[in-house]
Amino acid sequence: MLRLRIMSGARAGEVLDFGDDVVSIGRADSNAIVLRDDGIFAQHARLLFDGSAWSIADVLSTSAISVQRTGAVSVVDSLPLSLREGDVIVLGEQAVEIIVNFVADVDGARVVAVRKIDDIAPSASTLDADPKRLQALYAVQKRIGGCSDLVELLNLLCDEIFSLVRGVTHCTVVLREDDGAESSQGPVAYVPALTRVRGLPGASPVPIPITRSVYRKVIAERAAVLAADAPTEVGQTESLLSADIRSVIGVPLWRGEEILGVIQVDNRESPGVFAHGDLELLATLAHNASLAVANCRLLTRLRSAEERLKKENSFLKGREQSRRTGARGPIAIIGGSNAMATLLEHLAKVVDTRVTVLVEGETGVGKELVASALHYQSRRRERLFVGQNCAAMPENLLESELFGHKKGAFTGAYEDKKGLFEVADGGTLFLDEVTEMPVSLQSKLLRTLQEGEIRPVGSNVERRVDVRIVAATNRNLEEEVAAGRFREDLYYRLKVFPLRVPPLRERREDIPLLADHFLKIHGREMGKPVAGYSQQAMEVLQAYDFPGNVRELQNEVQRLVIQVEPGEFITPDLLSPRIRQTAEALARARPDKGSLKEMMDQVERVLLLESLREHGNNKSAAARTLGITREGLHKKLRQFGLT
Repeated sequence: MLRLRIMSGARAGEVLDFGDDVVSIGRADSNAIVLRDDGIFAQHARLLFDGSAWSIADVLSTSAISVQRTGAVSVVDSLPLSLREGDVIVLGEQAVEIIVNFVADVDGARVVAVRKIDDIAPSASTLDADPKRLQALYAVQKRIGGCSDLVELLNLLCDEIFSLVRGVTHCTVVLREDDGAESSQGPVAYVPALTRVRGLPGASPVPIPITRSVYRKVIAERAAVLAADAPTEVGQTESLLSADIRSVIGVPLWRGEEILGVIQVDNRESPGVFAHGDLELLATLAHNASLAVANCRLLTRLRSAEERLKKENSFLKGREQSRRTGARGPIAIIGGSNAMATLLEHLAKVVDTRVTVLVEGETGVGKELVASALHYQSRRRERLFVGQNCAAMPENLLESELFGHKKGAFTGAYEDKKGLFEVADGGTLFLDEVTEMPVSLQSKLLRTLQEGEIRPVGSNVERRVDVRIVAATNRNLEEEVAAGRFREDLYYRLKVFPLRVPPLRERREDIPLLADHFLKIHGREMGKPVAGYSQQAMEVLQAYDFPGNVRELQNEVQRLVIQVEPGEFITPDLLSPRIRQTAEALARARPDKGSLKEMMDQVERVLLLESLREHGNNKSAAARTLGITREGLHKKLRQFGLT
C-alpha cells in the first residue's frame, strides 16, 4: 500500500493511504490528490503500481516535478521513474513536498488452488460430473465470441458468470489501462472496468473495492487463484476486510505473454462456497473471453482511428477548400472582364470530363486556383485535390513523391510509401511547373496517362489509379518541345484542353475587384478596418502593369494594410516606389490646356518617350509594345523632333 505524507503547501500535515494502483495528483477535482497550490497543473503527475513497484509514470511538465533522494535532487527528465522508501516528490512553483512510504499489504502464503495459464483447461471429471455445465459453457463461449463492443462484452461476461457459478455475488473485471499495446513501455496500471452485483441490472451504482491481493497474485504468477475462505487463505488485507469478502476467485485475461486484465468473482455471504470445478470453469471461460476482450479493444482502436482519420480528412479538405473560397462562389475566381468570362466559360465545359487539362499563364496569374476550381466544381470534389510543384524536388525524390516506393528501394527508404498518384486516387493531381520535370521522368508520367497504372520505385507490381491530371506551366510548351526539353508525345497528352489564364495587364478592369477582395481579407486577418482606396490610388494601381500579376497585387495590398492607419483611405503616397513611378508617368502625360490636337500630341510624345525608356532605347521592342511598326515609330519620332 502507498502512503503519502504532504509536508508543505496548503494541505501540509495530511497523511493519505492508497490501495488503488493509480494515484493521480493535480489541481482538477478528478485527481486522487487535489492540490490548489501555484504551479500545479490540472493533472500534474500520475503514480502507478505495476504489481511489484511504484513509479512516477507520466507528468504534464518535467520542469515542474523533481525527486529528492538521500539529500540529492533528481529532476524528472526520463519516465518512468521508480520510487523508493523515503523519496520526497517536489511539485509546482511553491515546492509542495510529498514523502513516499510503503505500508505492508499482507498477501497470504497459501491459497486453495493455483492454475497456471498454460495448464488452464477443464478436467474430464469436472465435465463428466455436470454435462449440462459443458453445454452451457459452450453456448456462453459462442455468445461472447460474437460481441464486438467492449461494454456489451463485459456485461454479458458478468451475466454468464452469475448463471454458471451460483455462489458468485459480485463480479469485477479489471483491465490493463494501456490497452495491452505491445509498444507500451514502463509500468502499467490495472483499473476496474466494470463491477456487477447479482440481481442488479447494469453496473454497480456505488464503487466496490477490488481484492488487490488476489489480482496481484494472478498477475504476478500468471495463474488463476482460488481462495475458499479469503480472509484466512489470502491474508488479512485492508481491501478484503473492508469489502467483507469470504470467498474469491481471480482468473487472468491474457494475450500471449501479456496480461490484459483479471476477472474477479467473490462471495460476501458465506465462506467456502467455491470449489476446484468453479475455478476450472471460470479459467476456461476466461480463455475465450481473453480473445474477445482483445478483439473488442482492437476494434475500438480501429473505429477510433477511422473516426479520427475521417475527421482529419474532412478538416484538411475543408481547410483547403475554405482557403480557396470566397463570396462569389465555391472558388474565389474574381473577375468580370471579357477575358475572365471566356476562361470561366471554357472551365465550365471541361469541369466534369475526364480529359487532361493544361493551365497556361504567367507566374502569379492564379493557375493553381483554376486547377482547384476544376476539382471542387467537378464530381470528384469529395475526394482529394493534391498538388506538387515539379520544380521543387530533384529527379529521384520527385519520382518517389509521385509514384511512391517500396522499402529498401534506395538508401533511406526505410518503409513503404504511397505516392501522390495513390493518395489522389479518385480525385485530382495538380502538377505545377510540369515543364521542369526531368525528361527521364516524363516517360513514366506519359505511361501513367496512357494506361492509368503506376509502378512504385523498387516494385515490379503495377497498380491502377483513377486520377485526373491538371498540369500547369508558365513557359511556352511548343518552344520547350522544339528545344528538346519536353517530350512531344507527352505534350500532346497534356494539351488536350488548354486553359489560358490572362495576365492582369490584359484585364485591368478586374484590378478594383481584386484589390477590394484582398483588402477585406487582410484587413480581417490583421483586425484593422480600412476605409478603402482613394480615387488617385486606384487609378495608379490600374495603370500599373503588375508583372507579378495577381500575386504581386495581393502582396501590395497586404503591405498597404500594414501601413495605413485604421479607418483611413489608401492614398498614392503609401504605394510601393515601383508603382508610384506609374503615377509620375501619368502626371507627366497630363497635357497642358489647349486644342484637342495639341493635348493629344503632348500625351503621345510622353508615351513614346516612356516606352523607349522602359526598353533601353530599343526601338523594335518599344514599337512592339506600342502596337505599331518600327517604321511607324521612326515616323512619329521625327514628327515630334525626337530622332
